[in-house]
Formats: sequence, structure tokens, C-alpha cells
Amino acid sequence: MGIRSVEQYKAGLNDGRTVFFKGNRVEDVTQHPDLGVGVNHASLDFELAENPEYRDVMTVNIPETGEIISRYFKTPADTDDLLKRREMIETSTRLAGGVVLLIKEIGTDALFALSLIAKRIDEKHGTDYLDRVKAYHRHCQEKDLSMAVAQTDVKGDRSLMPSEQAHPDYYVRVVEQRPDGVVVRGAKAHTTCAPYVDEIIVLPTRNMTEQNKDYAVAFAIPANTPGLKMIASPFGASSSSDFHHPVSSHHRMIESLTIFDDVFVPNERIFMNREWDFAGALANTFVEFHRFTAVSYKTPLCDLFTGGAALIADYNGISRASHVREKLMHLISYAETVRALSKAAAVDCTRVDGVAIPNSLITNLAKFYFASNYHQMVSYVQDIAGGLVVTGPDEADVTNPETRDYIEKYLGGVKGVSTMERLKLINLIRDLTASDFGGYHELLAIHAEGSLEAQKITIYRGYDLERCKSLAKQAAGMQMSN
Repeated sequence: MGIRSVEQYKAGLNDGRTVFFKGNRVEDVTQHPDLGVGVNHASLDFELAENPEYRDVMTVNIPETGEIISRYFKTPADTDDLLKRREMIETSTRLAGGVVLLIKEIGTDALFALSLIAKRIDEKHGTDYLDRVKAYHRHCQEKDLSMAVAQTDVKGDRSLMPSEQAHPDYYVRVVEQRPDGVVVRGAKAHTTCAPYVDEIIVLPTRNMTEQNKDYAVAFAIPANTPGLKMIASPFGASSSSDFHHPVSSHHRMIESLTIFDDVFVPNERIFMNREWDFAGALANTFVEFHRFTAVSYKTPLCDLFTGGAALIADYNGISRASHVREKLMHLISYAETVRALSKAAAVDCTRVDGVAIPNSLITNLAKFYFASNYHQMVSYVQDIAGGLVVTGPDEADVTNPETRDYIEKYLGGVKGVSTMERLKLINLIRDLTASDFGGYHELLAIHAEGSLEAQKITIYRGYDLERCKSLAKQAAGMQMSN
């Protein structure tokens, strides 16, 4: 098939999958008033692949077969591949109102990690996981499938290992081994886009010990597999109003609690089965790719912050104020630092078994810089915008003949800018920074793709401190040790 159309993607979602939203079973996610927003948002991936203006960004030709496939499925072999992948993610996110699509990005991050770790498992344990991963990769590529990754276990008491928990299912585990596969049980949290993808890829979330080998499992299953149940989160969107929510009424991601209620996984879809000594390696290798995806999709939102703040400063007549210019300088620096670091991670990549891996240290620096400064950047935007971000009138008041003229008269800004233009911009800033959607993004900045502490640990461990110590000794005239 190569490339699917929007219609084919949506038709594939009406497959009897088990999804719940606000206490009700959802019969068709494509027609649901809330979940359907996520479906339409994700559809942009397929729309862009068919658009002549973006086809070269979103797709790639496979010379061996002449087939056109989604660029997401191309395993990066060098810096150029990583830079093109980064451009694809940034471009699609920008066109989606600053909201990443994330129906192939994260899934292919998992495929790349699985290919590297499967080879190591095979070499040590005599398994055939790499062949399975390659076959599954081809399947997703040829069918142009969408994928979600379920990695974060619900964890229970985080001070305890999986087998030490109050009940054994706080982490997904193998509960039955059959000749043709395994049965798994447990739950994963924060599974992004799961209600409207074709496939769910499951990865371990941490290092395991031999006593916890049943929890060292990785696999992929269709989203309509019996026993797989998704409870979709209602958070991250406020309403369908274009006026109040110009971004989130059209673009949003749906998270789910993903439950594996004695789910059967056939052998060909199993990529790790109790090889506990590689659980941590798989989790960490996936993160190396996924954080690069993260810092690639952050910049369009940074640009929206900068553009919204600069434009509302114009509309409010304060663009020449020194404190406003200083805040805009910080917003510009924020966006461009994240953008530059994401590119540098691609340029300074390493190659393992023919796969280009973004520089882990630089990627984590970019993610840490983005996350640790996010709330400050939000405050700059809100400070420039003013209190109307949360005290402005309702859409019904704007259209009511009895109140409309008062709003037009009293809520205007600089000459030449209509009151409605100013209110629309204020509403954009509210949607991005002070709505349910804005709050979702604030938590996303901190916790998505790993916490701030996870990035700190990776940065500290990945940096060559001994080189700097030697440099300090040399500068101080101290004797160098061998």
C-alpha cells in the first residue's frame, strides 16, 4: 500500500476496539465529539503525505523497490536522515497548531530501539527477536500503520520493584506461557493517542532483576485485540469553540490508561520475553530516540509563544517598552536554543549497527532546557498579554446585540486593530497558556519523555567530567596522573 489516505486511516479505526470515555463505551472514535478531534488532528499525517507541497518532507522513495513510504518508517542511517526526520516532525507540528501528531513518531522511535536491542538479545540468548522486529517494521511500513507506545507502567509504590508490590499487576507482566505466545496482564499509563491508532507497542519502563523477569516483556498488538481496554482521559481540551479555543478545538492528543486484561500475544509479535538483563537497555535506548522526537516538536509551540507575545504587544501598544523587549528576547532565545540543540544532536550522532542515534547528551540538554524554562516562558507571554487572558467576555456576549457594542467600544487596543482581532489573539494566548489545554501542555513539558530528574541523571552520567578535571589540573600546574 505504501501511503494511506485520510479516509483509509479513519476506516481502519472502526474495528470494534474497546475504548471508554467519561464512563461510556465509545462505539466509533472517529465520530465521537471529543475523541474525534484527536482523530482529525492525527489525520494531518496522511493529508500531508498526499499534499504535493509537503510530499518530499513527509515521504521517501525506497530505491530497492521504488515504493513511496512515510519517512517515519525510514531507519535513520546518518545525520542527513536525522535532520530530515527532525524537519518532518517540526513541519507537521507547526501545521497542527503547535501540537505534535504523534501517531508514527513515537512508534518508529520504538522500532529503532527494538532493532538495536533485539540484536543484542539474540547474540546472548540465541533468540530470533531481530527477525520478528524487522518483519513487524515491514508490516507497519507497507500498511502505513499508526502506532502508540505504552511504556509507563502505573508503578504503584515507586519505592518497590514490580514483584514487591501490593498486587502483582502494577507493571505489565507475562502471566501465562503458551507454545504459540504469551498472555499478559497489567496496565500502562499516559499512552498518547492509543484510542485512535492501529497498533500498540509495549516496552518495559525500567531495569529489571531476575526476580522480576516476568515483567521484562516487549510486544506489539492491534488496537482491537481482545482484552485490551483503553480508558481515555478527558483532560487537555475545553470546548469546541473556535473563538475561545482556536487551537485545542481542532488539535489535541488523547491520553489513555491502557489495560491488558489477560491479552494474548502471538510469538511473532513478541520482542522480549523474560530477558530481564535487557529491559533497562531497551527502555533507555527508546528514550534516546524519543527525546530527539520531543525536542523536534517543541519548537513550533515556542514559536507560537514568541509570535503571540510580540503581536499582542503591538495590539496593546507596548512593543517599545524595554521590559517587553527583554521578555521577547528571552522567548526568542528559548525557541532558538531548543531548535539549535535539536539540530546539533543530529549532527553529532553516533552509528550503531547502521542506525544513527542522536547525541544523547545534547538531546537531554535540549529537553532539560525546554522543560525547566517552560513555566517562565508562559509567564512572559501572560505578562505581556494582560489580564483579559482570563477575564475576557464569552463568545455569546460578543454576538449578543445588547452587549456587542460595549465590547467593541471598551476592549479595543491600538488604532487600526479591530477589537475582534485583539480578542481572538488574547483567546489564542489563553488556549495555549491558561486553559485546560494550556495546563495539559505545562504538565507535558515537565513529565513527557521523562522527568527533569531523568534528564539531569542522563546529562551527568553522559558528560566526560574526567576530561575537565584533567584540564583543570593542567591549568593549575598539577602533576597529571597516568
